[in-house]
Amino acid sequence: MMNEHPAMKNTNRQLEKTGTGSINGSRKDRAMAEVAAQIIFTVCAAAAIVAVAAICIYMVRNGLPALFTVGIKEILFSTEWAPTAAEPKYGILLVILTSIVGTSLAILLGVPVGLLTAVFIAEVAHKNLVKVVQPAVELLAGIPSVVYGLLGIYLLKPLMYKLERFVFAGSTTHQYTGGANLISAVIVLAIMILPTVINVSTSSLKAVPMELRSASLALGASPVQTIFRVTIPAAHSGIISAIVLGVGRAIGEAMAITLVSGSSVNVPLPFNSVRFLTTAIVSEMGYASGTHRQVLFTIGLVLFIFIMIINVALTKGLKKKEEDHG
Repeated sequence: MMNEHPAMKNTNRQLEKTGTGSINGSRKDRAMAEVAAQIIFTVCAAAAIVAVAAICIYMVRNGLPALFTVGIKEILFSTEWAPTAAEPKYGILLVILTSIVGTSLAILLGVPVGLLTAVFIAEVAHKNLVKVVQPAVELLAGIPSVVYGLLGIYLLKPLMYKLERFVFAGSTTHQYTGGANLISAVIVLAIMILPTVINVSTSSLKAVPMELRSASLALGASPVQTIFRVTIPAAHSGIISAIVLGVGRAIGEAMAITLVSGSSVNVPLPFNSVRFLTTAIVSEMGYASGTHRQVLFTIGLVLFIFIMIINVALTKGLKKKEEDHG
């Protein structure tokens, strides 16, 4: 048996006497640290729960009165929005449909592009190229939403206006929007969700064990087959999380959409100026009062419920898929 060095013996004796210098410390110190950590974790968890509960209570408290004052049918199933008229109308059905259609189209456009970009970064691109592409994507995430809106005004709207004039050339019934329409809003939303989808999906793909890829290649699968049949299915939980975050970003965006959508209550057709739930609140909250203001809080409540439904539905779908695979 190897003899312990005298210097090590002296050091160990000193540590035993003083109880200091050890990584673990004494039992009493460890117990106190455990209790303190447990208290901190509990407080943080409680704070998060209280914050969510406070938001729910606030939205319900301020959003429900208008439903009883004006009527659920009038607000949710009417298409006429004229809150400042002599006989006010508070129908938000077209606004709800615009948010659903616009968000869905933005997800259909942005998610495939974001996912394929994530695959390129995580699986295909050379390391030197990744060092250029990934910081560029992360830079997109840091750009304020109002900048996206300004870029939409100066770059996208003129192109959409030219397309609109070409499509409706000779029309006597179409109301021209100057490029501020549903298409512009969808494109801006799709671009804005890209950084979220790309970053989260890239992290999920990189977390897939290399052994899965090696086994697939060893069985004769090509690299492309391995990506789409092994790597992406293995990372599906993270990819779904990326989609959930992207949906939240898209449905909750206001400033950029206000600048490019036209902010008019219309049927959500491609070349119509439209108004989303968020832009309705932003556009009118500054001067609204009385019932008008209460209805705007109801719009916020509807938006909040939409986000909750989407999160719950996608989470349940994810758990069901994991159980099926498990």
